[in-house]
Amino acid sequence: MKVRLGTTEIGLGRYLALWTAIVVVFTVQHYLNAQLGGPRWDVADYLRWSMIQWYTWAALAPLVFRLAALYPIQGPLRLRGLGLQLPASVAMTVLSLMVGAAVSTLFEPSSFLEQVRQFLGQHFATGFLTYWALFAIQQALSFHAEKTRREREASQLATELAQSRLQALKSQLQPHFLFNTLHAIATLLKEDALTAEDMLLRLSDLLRAFLEDYDGQEISLRRELVLLDLYLGIQGVRFKDRLTTRIYVDPATLDCAVPSLILQPIVENAIRHGIGERVGTDQIEIESRREGDSLCIEVRNRNSTLEEKAPGAASTGHGIGLSNTALRLRELYGDAAQVRLDMIWPQGVVCRVQLPFRETEDIEDDPEIASA
Repeated sequence: MKVRLGTTEIGLGRYLALWTAIVVVFTVQHYLNAQLGGPRWDVADYLRWSMIQWYTWAALAPLVFRLAALYPIQGPLRLRGLGLQLPASVAMTVLSLMVGAAVSTLFEPSSFLEQVRQFLGQHFATGFLTYWALFAIQQALSFHAEKTRREREASQLATELAQSRLQALKSQLQPHFLFNTLHAIATLLKEDALTAEDMLLRLSDLLRAFLEDYDGQEISLRRELVLLDLYLGIQGVRFKDRLTTRIYVDPATLDCAVPSLILQPIVENAIRHGIGERVGTDQIEIESRREGDSLCIEVRNRNSTLEEKAPGAASTGHGIGLSNTALRLRELYGDAAQVRLDMIWPQGVVCRVQLPFRETEDIEDDPEIASA
């Protein structure tokens, strides 16, 4: 059984224990005052008087909490609440004294009216303060509950906002890649219909994998490499012998969690700014390794360069893939992840991605990753 105090519920046993503690405290106080020179009575008498006084308030406390919740002293209705609470506090105090006097007549030889006069003289001030103490407790509990509710709602809104941002960033990658691939297929249709058909089949497999993984923000590196293999197959058909790939994967990193579609836009960016803009051949290298508590992934291409900017010149940028990758990492991991571009010797550019190392429960078979 529970006692409801406003929006708070407390077990009946604990509730009675709290009021019993108050009874004992006041019994000891009255007894000690008597020992210091006041009128002396038996300890049982002091205990009975305290029980009558405070158990009466225990019975009235739920009503006090109800009144405090209905007419709080806050907000634009502060004066209205105060105007209602003042007479309510007087009325509740008088009611507690009347109840106490009625119960006390069962144990005392004096009449009810005499008991009322005694209770009014001895306990009115204490009862009045008791009402306002209960009112203050209810207001504090109400403020705490409201604060907790708002913090919970703010946390939920922040989570939903982050998820919306991540989904928006992720959705931008797929149309971008799809547009580039369809453009390549349209070009090949005039030159090599069989090759264009092969690219369409590979694109179908890749899009199916995209749809299967779309709802998740993180997958294992193992599954991410499967998606990348499908993409590299399409680019291999497109560029033929001009493009080769090498993948070096530390087996200990295969089950590490990575953002889904994290590698495809980086590799696409490397191809676009490498062999896509320059004559000759290119080699794309993907490497993963663990460094302490971090997962390090590098995507290197040998036929690219980072052009130095003149002071005050606008950045040439590196495509939607790299910018979205940086934004997704910031949303998912904050400062615990980073992505950057560096030059490599003797020629080429490397994109370095660093993530917190955290294994997933994804235990699919190892992907067959082709090296062109």
